[in-house]
Amino acid sequence: MNTPSALEEMMAALRCLPGVGPKSAQRMAYHLLQRDKSGALRLAQALARAVERIHHCVKCNNYAEEEICSLCRSLKRDAGLLCVVEMPADLLMMEQAQCYRGMYFVLMGRLSPLDGVGPRDLPLDRLLRRAQENIGEVILATNFTVEGDATAHYISTLLAAQGIKVSRIARGLPVGGELEYVDSGTLAQAVLERRVVTG
Repeated sequence: MNTPSALEEMMAALRCLPGVGPKSAQRMAYHLLQRDKSGALRLAQALARAVERIHHCVKCNNYAEEEICSLCRSLKRDAGLLCVVEMPADLLMMEQAQCYRGMYFVLMGRLSPLDGVGPRDLPLDRLLRRAQENIGEVILATNFTVEGDATAHYISTLLAAQGIKVSRIARGLPVGGELEYVDSGTLAQAVLERRVVTG
């Protein structure tokens, strides 16, 4: 049986999503066509609108519909603090934690030589310009992976050479964590990053 070319094109398009192989794409396509045609149209229209309207904020590099996003325009945020994160999802987690009220810069990735991502593939020149705009401290909140640590080290060297104060978020034990269940690397880092308790 020959599959209609439009259906093949739909399946091929669905495969661009992470974790979606041929079988998953086929199931999704058949589901949308058989059970939810209005959902398929809504999805197509939403994707087309998003691709047309969404770009990068000129200040923080996060996704936005405006030239400057609402976070960067907010007068309630501390304009002297700049938190650098890898991805928009990391920014959302920081906001959900309600532990930070400064500005952001989203790298849209991290240094990863094995994946062919070097310093020229990240907007480090824009970050440097942003950090020089009356920023008192840059907080590096990249992930605690080999790539995230390498990215943090590279950025801290770049910014420190410009005389910009740089800090890195701490790592350690999770809230509610028990020592016997924590891996040795996390425990060792928690001991190294211990702080003085005042009575």
